[in-house]
Amino acid sequence: MSDQKKEIFEGVAQRLKIEGFNVVNRDETRPWGGFFVIDEEQAQQFANVYFEGLNVDDLKISGKLSPKILIVAPNTRLSWQYHHRRAEIWRVVNGTVGVITSDTDEQGEVKQLTPGQSIKLKQGERHRLIGLEDWGIVSEIWQHTDPAKPSDESDIVRVQDDFGR
Repeated sequence: MSDQKKEIFEGVAQRLKIEGFNVVNRDETRPWGGFFVIDEEQAQQFANVYFEGLNVDDLKISGKLSPKILIVAPNTRLSWQYHHRRAEIWRVVNGTVGVITSDTDEQGEVKQLTPGQSIKLKQGERHRLIGLEDWGIVSEIWQHTDPAKPSDESDIVRVQDDFGR
């Protein structure tokens, strides 16, 4: 792992610790970067800090929300994907990132999002997060749409993937 990647992850870990968040999972091994998963009990606190106090009750579809921080390396793309059991909301914390969305498998143009900007992704909507010139840090809340079977990492349908997954 590059020193820069290590530094970015340590910085985010420190910030989350200072903010009082309980990190329940940390993955630095993704080819595009990685993520931190925050304790679901802290969803409102996470929304207060990372989504300007958005009321999580307004976000709940099935009653379960999963907060995460995504870290995207420069010049990398997550897979062109969608989900059967979740919708998502993203807000850029640091860096400028690219986002592509579509209701079909055809990829449209890249929209740039800068710190403070957010986007809502519907269940089934195709989407891709892209690292541009710099490291991107994005806060994310999964909105689980099926209370009987909450979404997880297996609920990713990859339409296209640069890493052959």
